[in-house]
Amino acid sequence: MSRDQTDSPQLSLGFSEEALRGLADLDARLPPADARTRPAFDRGYRMTDRLSPDAAAGGGLVTGKDGSKRPHYWGHRERLRTRFLSGGHKAMPDYEILELLLFNAIPKIDVKPLAKRLLDAFGDLNGVVAASEHRLCQIEGATPRVYLQLRIVEAFAHRMAQAQVMNREVVSSWDALISYCRTAMAHRETEQFRILFLDRKNVLIADEEQAKGTVDHVPVYPREVVKRALELSASALILVHNHPSGDPTPSPQDIEITSRIVEACGIVDITVHDHVIVGKAAEVSFRSEGLM
Repeated sequence: MSRDQTDSPQLSLGFSEEALRGLADLDARLPPADARTRPAFDRGYRMTDRLSPDAAAGGGLVTGKDGSKRPHYWGHRERLRTRFLSGGHKAMPDYEILELLLFNAIPKIDVKPLAKRLLDAFGDLNGVVAASEHRLCQIEGATPRVYLQLRIVEAFAHRMAQAQVMNREVVSSWDALISYCRTAMAHRETEQFRILFLDRKNVLIADEEQAKGTVDHVPVYPREVVKRALELSASALILVHNHPSGDPTPSPQDIEITSRIVEACGIVDITVHDHVIVGKAAEVSFRSEGLM
């Protein structure tokens, strides 16, 4: 045996240096001898006697007659849908109505706890539907998809209420008009100023949001109000805005801006019939209160 063969025992076994490097790399990839491994295609969940809070509402697993175990909420969605379709919504509590909506946004898991958390956070269904995305997504379990479903419901409610008043004479549909304003504004978290534009027969021809503001202030400019009324060929207006605090009592600023708008509209012979402030449970009419 030559000296070169003595100094390089690896070569005497018939392995090249490249092959030896490959073996070293393979050895580095192998798990330690005491490591517990599982196939890559194994299920990603582990069945336990009680499901974790992030997978269910609690209630754990239910044992069937055949001894098999299943999550306690299996079948709940179909049972709730069937009860809703057969008996209507009147006998159902708010959280179940909200559950039905959440089914479209969140698959497979129990959404009852989320429905109850949302109602607890925002007071009632109106508050939940009107909640901002920022506040809604702070609730555990709520997602942007939940927010989307709520916005769709809100859009349907607004369109249906608006259909009851648009292109109709305001005096004969006043209750419907107030109901529409309540639906659109009562539960908003910031102030919103809307203007209802009327023609010469007091028929509602347009309803537009003039401005948005903060929780206690909304900027309104009489010049812009008059400009838009002239663009629409409106002969009269009804001003509407909400108080997020829930109290519809007019503030000194409300009274002042109303006076300025009435004065500006009077210059071009446009009548301001009323200014209505919408609260969470009641409304105040400036005309009824003798404020204009």
